Amino acid sequence: MSDAVWLFGCGNMGGAMLNGWLADGMDPGRITVVDPYLATAPEGVRLLTNPPAGEDAPALLLLAIKPQVLETLAPIIAPLLGQKTLLVSILAGAEIETLRKHFPAPKAIVRVMPNMPASIGKGVSALYGDGLDAAQQDVAAQLMAPLGAVEWIDDEALFHAVIAVSGSGPAFVFRFIEAIACTGADLGLAPETALKLAIATVEGSAALAGASVEAPAQLAERVRSPNGTTHAGLVAMDADDAFFALIDRVLRATAARSVEMAAEARG
Repeated sequence: MSDAVWLFGCGNMGGAMLNGWLADGMDPGRITVVDPYLATAPEGVRLLTNPPAGEDAPALLLLAIKPQVLETLAPIIAPLLGQKTLLVSILAGAEIETLRKHFPAPKAIVRVMPNMPASIGKGVSALYGDGLDAAQQDVAAQLMAPLGAVEWIDDEALFHAVIAVSGSGPAFVFRFIEAIACTGADLGLAPETALKLAIATVEGSAALAGASVEAPAQLAERVRSPNGTTHAGLVAMDADDAFFALIDRVLRATAARSVEMAAEARG
């Protein structure tokens, strides 16, 4: 088996991962990208429109294709893998059991749920592995480390919660930023100023929450002054638990859809 790394699918997330590996010093000569829709690849990276034929099984294969084409592409990809190939999948909804049905050869399989900020090295990736030895677990973690934080989970069923919190979470944060900016503009700020203020506020607050030993609830109280402006806003936010109830509905709807997708992938 070679030390080759094959990347099947190089869209937004696959591309972010590829760029992260190269920035971290991976030899581009090790990497083969298979994507019929990609026009160019970084210098030194082999780009193919079809899977390579007649080559040794790769050391690692990353599945970054769309989940809906798994059934079609799996019969083409599966014969290329060996028992020692580390199969890494970022397919939402495709559980280990489903992956083993489609790819019977590899002993070690890792499911990864990265998120969009991985594209700038500020993401978080949750990993769950089956059949891995310590060395392969290290390889999987190192593979994701250039993209941000790495968190292992010990129960595959927790992926539904991971998807709700961090996988889809950036979309909800972006919508929150949009809402702040829109109301800021309605209050009289120029729209571009309101958006800059909203983005910088969320960015700085998230960085502070990450660096602080205090819980977010405590940090919120540090901003609040008795009967001041923040107090008035927090009272409105906390009324009837409406804000927390909204976030609860959003995350539960996301997790429920993840459960449905897993069932669909099982067939």
